[in-house]
Amino acid sequence: MNLKSNLFLSVLVPVIFGCAGRTSTPAAAPTTAAATAEVAPLPLEDANLKGKRFHNITLEASLKPFKENSPAAIRRAAAEMFTQWHSLLRHADTVSVMLWTSDGSEILDYSGDLGQSLEWSKYIGNPNTEHAVNSGPKELSLHERAYLYLENPPQYTYKDLKFIIQTLKEMGKAITGKPIRIGATFDPGPEFAKSEFKYKKHPEILEGSAMGEKSFVFSYATLIADKTPYAGFPNGIPDNTPFGTFFGRQSQHFLKDLGYDYIWFSNGFGFGMEPWASTGVIFTGKGFNEEKLAETKEKIINFWSLFRKECPEFRIETRGTNLSTGIDLAKDGVDLQAIYGGGFNILPPPNSPWAALDGDFGLEMIGYMSRMAQLPDDRYIFRYYTHDPWWLNSPWLDRYGREPHDIYLPMAVARINEKGEMHLPTHLNFLTIDDSFGNMPTQVPDEVTPHILKARYDSPTSPGPVVWVYPFEEYHDWAKNKPQRLPEIYYGDWFIRQAINNGFPLNTVISTKYLAPAVKNKPGLFKESTLLAIVPEAGSEYEKALISHVKNGGKLIVFGPADYISPAFAELLNLHNASPIEGELQIVNHYMPDQVETGFPKKIRHQALFSGGGLRTKVKNTKDAHTTVQVTMKQGQQTRDAVWTRALPDWKGGKVAYVRGTNSSHFEGGRLLKPDDAKEYFIGPAYLRYVLKEFGMEYSVDKYAPTVKNPVLTIARNDNGFQFSGYVPNTSVQHRFKFPQGAPVLLGYDTRLRNGYATYSLPTAFHREVRVFVEQQDGIVSCKEMHSGELGISRRLAISGLKNATVRVYPTEETTDESIHFYLNTTYPWKEGKLGFEKGDPALGKHYVVKNVTGDVVVSW
Repeated sequence: MNLKSNLFLSVLVPVIFGCAGRTSTPAAAPTTAAATAEVAPLPLEDANLKGKRFHNITLEASLKPFKENSPAAIRRAAAEMFTQWHSLLRHADTVSVMLWTSDGSEILDYSGDLGQSLEWSKYIGNPNTEHAVNSGPKELSLHERAYLYLENPPQYTYKDLKFIIQTLKEMGKAITGKPIRIGATFDPGPEFAKSEFKYKKHPEILEGSAMGEKSFVFSYATLIADKTPYAGFPNGIPDNTPFGTFFGRQSQHFLKDLGYDYIWFSNGFGFGMEPWASTGVIFTGKGFNEEKLAETKEKIINFWSLFRKECPEFRIETRGTNLSTGIDLAKDGVDLQAIYGGGFNILPPPNSPWAALDGDFGLEMIGYMSRMAQLPDDRYIFRYYTHDPWWLNSPWLDRYGREPHDIYLPMAVARINEKGEMHLPTHLNFLTIDDSFGNMPTQVPDEVTPHILKARYDSPTSPGPVVWVYPFEEYHDWAKNKPQRLPEIYYGDWFIRQAINNGFPLNTVISTKYLAPAVKNKPGLFKESTLLAIVPEAGSEYEKALISHVKNGGKLIVFGPADYISPAFAELLNLHNASPIEGELQIVNHYMPDQVETGFPKKIRHQALFSGGGLRTKVKNTKDAHTTVQVTMKQGQQTRDAVWTRALPDWKGGKVAYVRGTNSSHFEGGRLLKPDDAKEYFIGPAYLRYVLKEFGMEYSVDKYAPTVKNPVLTIARNDNGFQFSGYVPNTSVQHRFKFPQGAPVLLGYDTRLRNGYATYSLPTAFHREVRVFVEQQDGIVSCKEMHSGELGISRRLAISGLKNATVRVYPTEETTDESIHFYLNTTYPWKEGKLGFEKGDPALGKHYVVKNVTGDVVVSW
C-alpha cells in the first residue's frame, strides 16, 4: 500500500469507527463532530479528470442501509455510500444525498419535537392497503400487501434522523473533500411508508388514480380542521387551510430543524392531478374540458406561490410527471412556463425513470427534451435508475439486464440556448444507491460508473443531425388564448414519442424563442442539421426565421396540422387545406425503406382526436416540378397528401419536407395512449424517419414482421465525430445506414456493404463512435483503433476492406491540414505509403477525403 493510501486510511478510520464501542441507544449529536470537520482528504489532481464536470451528483437513498441505530453503524453505512461512488464523485463540484426517509408524511406529521417517533420506509411493497404488513395470503402482490425489509428494523426518532443527516455531511466531506447537501423528499402517493395523515386523517386531499381511486395528494387541495398540534400549526389546522400553506410551513420547520438543504417533490407533485396518465382534469380520453383549463392552471400556480410564501429559501428539486410539457399542459393544465417563470427557485424535472419499466424510451426522451427546451436558467438533471428500495427490483441488474441503453440514449440529449451554445445536464441523480433490502452491492457503482463517464465524455458539443425546434412559447400561448387548439398541443409530443420509438434519431432541442437569436449569434449553427418544427404562427419572427433558413440553404421538416397556416408559409410548402377526413385510410403509394418479410399493412387509422384534427392537407400546385409527393392517402374518392418535399433552385440547396403526421395511437383506458396494432395498421410516425432519406440520411430496419419492435437511435455530434447510441428491443432486426458522406463505419465493428449501405446486427444496447464514412458498393469494411506509436499523434484508425472506395474522415475539431496523415497499405514506422488527400465539401462539415483507394487505409492526427 502506498503512502497516500496509508495516510488516507489513518485519517478516515478513526472517523468511521471512533464510536464503535458505543451501545445502540438513540443517536445523540456526534462527539467527534469537531474532529471530523478538521479532517481533509489529500488533494487529488483534477487535471487527470476528463469530460465536463457536473455541478452536483446526488446519491438517493432510503434509511434502509442504516440497519442498526448506533452512531458507529450509521457512520459505517455513510462511509460506504461515499466510498462506493468516489471515482464518479470526483467529477462533481458538490455532492448531495437525497433521503427517501418516508413518503413525505414525516414532514406532514412533524410536531416540532425531535423526540417524536419517526414512521419510515422500512417496507417492501405498499403498506397503505387493507392488509396488515407481513399478513395475508402469500399470493397477494406487493401492491396489495407490504413486508418489513428486516425482521426487526430499527426504531428512529426525528433526533436520530438529524444525527444521520449530520453524519452524512461529515463523512461525505471527509471522504470526498466536497460540500455535502442533504435533501428531503415528498411523495404524493401511498408507496413508501404508512401514512395516517394522508389516508385516515385527511383523505380530502386525495384525488387521482395512479395507484387506485383517490390515491395521490393533489397540490391544490384544501384541508379540513384538525386539532392535532403540528410544528407550523401548534394549535392545529384551521378549516379550509390550503394544502400549499400547510405543507410549506411544515417544510420550513422540518427542513430547518433537521439540517436539510433542499426538498424534492416526487411523482408529479405540483405538476397536475394524474402524473402517470394520458388523461387528467382537462383531457378525458374522449375530449377536452376547455372550460376547466384556466381555473386548473391558476390552482397549480397558486400552490407554488402558497408554498413559497411559507418556505421561501430552501431549493425545490422536482421529479415531474412521466409525460411531457405539451401533454401535461393539454391534459392536466400544467403551465410549465408559469412555474419556470414564477421565481420559485426550482430545478426542472429530469428524464422519467419509467422507460425501465415499460420500454417507452420515446416518452422518456420527449419529456426530457420538452422540459429543457426553455429553462429558468441553465441547470437541469439527468437521473438514472440503479436500484429501487421499495418494489424488490434493481433496474441495473434486472430490468436493464446490465445493458446501458438508458444511460447513452438520454445522455446523448442536449439543449441549445439563445446564444447557440450547447448545454449538457449540470446535475446527475441516482435512484437509488440501496436496494429493497438496504444492501448496497458494489457491483452496481463498479459497473454503472464507466458507462456514465463514457457517456459524459461523448456528450454533444454541436447540434445533432436532427434538431427539434420545440414550440414551448406557442403551446402555452395557445392554452391561454386559443384553447380550441388543445388537441394540437396534446398531439405534437405524442407523435414525436412514437417517431422516436420507431428509430427517428432525435436528441437535440431548441426552443422556438431561441432559434432566431441563436442563428444570429452563430450563423452556421445548423448547416449540418435538419430542423424539425410544427407549422409556425402566422407572421411571427419564428416563421420568418424558418423561411429564411430554407431559402438560404437550410433543411427543414415540418409536421402536424396546418389549419392556421399563413399564406407565406403555405406558399413555401406548396400546401392548401381541403375538408378533413379521418378513420381508416388506404395508403396509395409505397414509401417504405424498411424491408419486412411479411409485408406492411396498406392502411392507416387517422383519429382526429389524437392527431390534432382530421387529415386536410394537399399539394396546392400539382404541376410544380420542384414538389415531390411521397405519400398520399385515400378514403373512398377523396385523397389527401401526407408526405411531400419541395426544393427550389434559388434556395441555395435548401429543402423542406412536410409530414402531416398521423399519431397512430388510441386510448382504451389504462395509463398511456396505446399504439395501433402494427399488424393491421401502418404506424404513421415512422414517416419522420423515412423522410430523412430526402435529405440524404437513411436509416432502415429489416425485420420479420411489422409487429417486431423497431430500435431507438440517437446520433450525437462530439468533437466533430458522430456518436451512435441505441436500444434494440429485438436483436433479430438488421440495420442499414447510408448518409450523404457514405456508409458510416462504426468504430470497432465490421460492416457488410450492400448497394452502398452499411449493414449491421447490433446488440440490445450499443454506443459507438463514427469518424469514417465509405462510398463503396459492396464488401466487408471495418474501422479499428490503433496505437499512436509516434510523437505528435494522438489518434490512429485503420480502415480495411476497401475496393475502389471514397473514404471521408472526420477528425477532431483542432486537427489541421498539416496534422492529419493518410497511409495506404503500409504499417509502422509509417515511412512509406503516404496518401494524398483533399478537404471535403464544407456543406458536410469539416472532413478529409481520399478517393479510389483499395486495400487498407490508416489515418492519424
